[in-house]
Amino acid sequence: MANKVIPLIDHRQSLQLPIPRVQEPTGLLGDALGRPLRDLRISVTDRCNFRCSYCMPKQIFDKKYEFLPHADLLSFEEITRLARIFVAHGVQKLRLTGGEPLLRRHVERLIEMLAALRTPEGMPLDLTLTTNGSTLARKAQSLKDAGLQRITVSLDAIDDEIFQRMNDVGFPVSEVLAGVEAAQAAGLGPIKVNMVVKRGTNDSQILPMARHFLGSGVVLRFIEYMDVGATNGWAMGEVLPSSELLQRLRSEFDLQPLSASVAGETAERWTYSDGQASGEIGLISSVTQAFCSDCNRARLSTEGKLYTCLFAHRGHDLRALLRAQASDSELAGSIGQIWGLRADRYSQLRSEGSGQTPSGERRVEMHYIGG
Repeated sequence: MANKVIPLIDHRQSLQLPIPRVQEPTGLLGDALGRPLRDLRISVTDRCNFRCSYCMPKQIFDKKYEFLPHADLLSFEEITRLARIFVAHGVQKLRLTGGEPLLRRHVERLIEMLAALRTPEGMPLDLTLTTNGSTLARKAQSLKDAGLQRITVSLDAIDDEIFQRMNDVGFPVSEVLAGVEAAQAAGLGPIKVNMVVKRGTNDSQILPMARHFLGSGVVLRFIEYMDVGATNGWAMGEVLPSSELLQRLRSEFDLQPLSASVAGETAERWTYSDGQASGEIGLISSVTQAFCSDCNRARLSTEGKLYTCLFAHRGHDLRALLRAQASDSELAGSIGQIWGLRADRYSQLRSEGSGQTPSGERRVEMHYIGG
């Protein structure tokens, strides 16, 4: 029986892509640069209740902004089906993102469905979620009960005035900290707290954040402010290099390097101590120290587009295949073709002075595919 011909379409830009072929995954999928597929970031909503300037600035994402209608979002069944195929291709880690993923109604049901997936060797997946923490205090236990293993909380300041100014909706830091405590009590660990550092905006919070989480068991990670999307007005002058951040930490703490915990680790890991308590920090230097060479992450957008780079300007429409009744083998073949052709290394090219997107094309926004 002949294979169905199902075109792979990007609604943002017409692409000439090969017709999906039937392909059974082997778990050994590699891209054009030999990088395996191990990590899938799944955006479950494009909505967020914060308006952080580096992600969803209020002047753009105002009350008139048109978010995706519910019918355009992948259903939980569609997400799970795609995730199962990605796992067959070698994915070992699933991360739910947004927007703010806890705004997606009944997200616990999706977690239950994903937690039931197994690798070809019969092993459970590393299932985690990134949140702004605004509803975490009341949802932590239900997330754990559904099968979520770990959680990452975005928190850009410990000072309430600075934090409220950054989230731009007046949300208090105390409620996010209550969410972190609830997640710890529920056993969602190890918990990571991510701080995006913007020079002149919240870099005064580096040491206070480190002091607050020292000895808490929470892993604190500092992320260089990145040029994701086209709406955040990114400027290199607002980037605080991790090398300078490390010097600030060393002014108060003893730091010792740690080895990477997994292949493709984005964070440079350190232990830090004040002589009485100790903890762990991570430095994610996505601007000054590109880690493209071993990037093993794919991103699935809220409406089912596959992006092979955080800095991509176009995605590949897997939802069209799903809703055209493509078989699992055809979906696997399409994913295999997309990843096999992948040669993205934007951050590396940027550091070499040539990281420009094609003329007239805008990079995808962070809220659309997650961080």
